[in-house]
Amino acid sequence: MPEDSWLAEQFETHRGHLRSVAYRMLGSTSEVDDAVQESWMRLARSEPGDVENLRGWLTTVVARVCLNKLSARSSRREEPIDGQVAEAVGNLEAGVDPEREALLADSVGLALLMVLETLTPAERLAFVLHDMFAVPFDEIAPIVERSPAAARKLASRARRRVHGRATVPDTDQARQRELVEAFLLASRSGEFEALLAVLDPNIVLRADDEAVQMGAEREVRGSAAVARTFCGRAQGARPALINGVPGAVWATGGRPRVVFGFTVRDRRITSIGMLANPKELLRLDVVYLVPCCAEPGERPGPREICRPRP
Repeated sequence: MPEDSWLAEQFETHRGHLRSVAYRMLGSTSEVDDAVQESWMRLARSEPGDVENLRGWLTTVVARVCLNKLSARSSRREEPIDGQVAEAVGNLEAGVDPEREALLADSVGLALLMVLETLTPAERLAFVLHDMFAVPFDEIAPIVERSPAAARKLASRARRRVHGRATVPDTDQARQRELVEAFLLASRSGEFEALLAVLDPNIVLRADDEAVQMGAEREVRGSAAVARTFCGRAQGARPALINGVPGAVWATGGRPRVVFGFTVRDRRITSIGMLANPKELLRLDVVYLVPCCAEPGERPGPREICRPRP
């Protein structure tokens, strides 16, 4: 077998792993593809015979690529282009890319991604590589240009922030979708007790800067306070898959304005994240589970989906 073909074949065996690492680092499916492609280009330019552990080598490479992207993202100010949100959100076609679907099925959920966004690039890299992929700190240290002890501290700080916000999700998607739909129905109908029934007593509602500017409170704690916040509201919110995880979208004029991410544990909603930043919305894969023309609360058929209006 020619060396190029052998190298490409070896790379393909690790592609799924690299996509998982990059997705947790970047939270953006489009940037994931770029990061994985750049990793392949670096491998193709290298001397593969000198690589003893190809999986570890590629993990380091894709982590460096993602770190550069996160650093560039935090250092530049990008103005959102009007209309891109509607184009980028809600893009499930009749033909589904199995690899893309596998990535979404492996999603960590919007609530955790929102917390990861609050970490510094170095903290995020240390936490993702060590806590999610068991990469030793001796291997993480050179990537973040710190000592192993300092890399350990980065991961520890990130871990406290992540675990302190109760973002570890229930993986039963059917149950999560059922709870999200029950929450939306109770909210629209103003049934306070029904809302309390689906909310964890210690639930936390968090909103980003743009959602706060639209009138949301930045943080609300406790089931009673969150229930009062939503009781009789959410009239225009539609159930949706957010990066493959059940959530909801509020749109005006067919254009998504706010995405609601839910974390479910032990049959209760433990956190809700409200995301309204147009630039961040571009990084999400959103698919409505109820047609745009459906009445609020109407249950969709098994294949009913739609895209936001342009």
